[in-house]
Order: sequence, then structure tokens, then C-alpha cells
Amino acid sequence: MMKVHMCCQKCRTKALKLVASANGVSFVGLEGDEKEKVVVIGDGVDAVKLTNCLRKTVGHTDIVSVAAA
Repeated sequence: MMKVHMCCQKCRTKALKLVASANGVSFVGLEGDEKEKVVVIGDGVDAVKLTNCLRKTVGHTDIVSVAAA
């Protein structure tokens, strides 16, 4: 789970498209009161690489949690 600063719907769409296109991702969703947390489920997903891509494309991003399935 990653917390991404998304100020508008365009940023949310951009973040979801970026995450969904990553290797090994099988599910992408938004959580939280303001839909600021991106939930990523998949096999072999590199959380650090994905976070760096989101930082470059969308903005401030933090890793909230990483868990093995």
C-alpha cells in the first residue's frame, strides 16, 4: 500500500494507469477517506521501483506497508 498525494481526478487516473501497467500487478485499488492510498496486489511487484515511478509522474509518494501474500 502506498500513500500518494493526488490533488485531482486526473492525477488519480494517471497513478492508476502507471501502477496497472507495472509487471506482476494483478489488482489495483484506491482506499482511504480521500482515496489517497493505492493498494497494489501482485506477484513479484517491486514496491521501491513503483514508488519512484509514482514520485516522478504524480508527486509525493510514501510506502505505507508491504506484505507477502
